[in-house]
Amino acid sequence: KLANLRQHFAVVSQDIVLFDGSVAENVAYASSLGLDRAKVEDCLKAANLWNHIQTLPEGMDAQIGTNGSKLSGGQRQRLAIARALYRDAAIWIFDEATSALDSESEAVVQKSIESLRGSKTLILIAHRLSTIKNADCIYVMSDGQVLEQGDHAALMAKGGAYAGMVRLQSAD
Repeated sequence: KLANLRQHFAVVSQDIVLFDGSVAENVAYASSLGLDRAKVEDCLKAANLWNHIQTLPEGMDAQIGTNGSKLSGGQRQRLAIARALYRDAAIWIFDEATSALDSESEAVVQKSIESLRGSKTLILIAHRLSTIKNADCIYVMSDGQVLEQGDHAALMAKGGAYAGMVRLQSAD
């Protein structure tokens, strides 16, 4: 059934939806587990947001404002990742999930994503190739068609579209 299938997915997109409430409520949102404060803390640590949350006077009870208006773009993104961690789904879809992050925050989030390898199925959709470089299998798509597939080394050796994109992004 569709409802059962949806329980196995966690999605982190570039367009984050957060609710006017506390940090903890936003992390535990839509989970059948309820709000487990210790688990919220663990997820915030794994998403590399805990250090910031600890500086807030109310900690994880701090109100984040409508759609996280009291947080930076990177903090909002990491809160969404903490929410996905809290769900503990088997399949994760990251749809441009690091696009709003600066290079330092992206590196921190990449470490969190890397820690999931082997225990989760990760589907990473990205234009920033540093996000997918370590993937087991990369699909290069254009106009809804798969142009190439393989790991980073194989696609670079092929010298096709992926290699061209890597060269272009390296020049930036």
